[in-house]
Amino acid sequence: MKKYFEKFRLVEVQSTFYKLPRVETSEKWRKNAPKEFEFTVKAWQAITHPLTSPTWRRARIRFSVEEADRYGFLRPTSQVFEAWEKTKKICNVLEAKVCVIQCPASFTANEQNIRNAKKFFSEIERGELTVAWEPRGKSWTAEKVKSLCEECELTHCVDPFATEPAYFADKTVYFRLHGKPPGTKMYYYKYSNEDLNWLLEQVRHLEAEGLEVYCLFNNIYMREDAEKFSHLI
Repeated sequence: MKKYFEKFRLVEVQSTFYKLPRVETSEKWRKNAPKEFEFTVKAWQAITHPLTSPTWRRARIRFSVEEADRYGFLRPTSQVFEAWEKTKKICNVLEAKVCVIQCPASFTANEQNIRNAKKFFSEIERGELTVAWEPRGKSWTAEKVKSLCEECELTHCVDPFATEPAYFADKTVYFRLHGKPPGTKMYYYKYSNEDLNWLLEQVRHLEAEGLEVYCLFNNIYMREDAEKFSHLI
């Protein structure tokens, strides 16, 4: 952490997706970080991923058979709302401004899922948090994403090399870079100087419109690419 704080001024905490840390642990992270350092938080998978998702294996949490259909897919259940409250508590301790809610590709844009999403996003208490929503899968067309983001005041979280964001809430842009598409090099791709200069142009353009832009690298070479981009800025 100490080395990280010396190089960067932002981190997206992804461990919270698999299993939420203890409040005391989060307090220690915040205390050890410089005052100007910013945390963003990836929401707990209990909100987005059903218990059948392989991502749950890493969490090592046991659930009853009766609870199998009560988690994930933004279902407006007491379990999902409780998972949000627990996630929000960690966000508050870390003084995070942004919470990332990433849905799996299996969360398709069917009528039931859209109803669930509208109910969930309209009923949760956010406080000062901006919610950056990252849908996946081809069924989420730009039109459907924009409609939902506008109605629920969500920032459309995207990889800018793959698609353009459909909507910005709270004047916040949130990029998650997974490795320049298309092809098999996703996550294993190392960004070139040309790529990073292109990215900087997009960022400067958005900043000129009065938007705040977050750029998070989520590929194998994330440290190197983030350092290169920081130096470029």
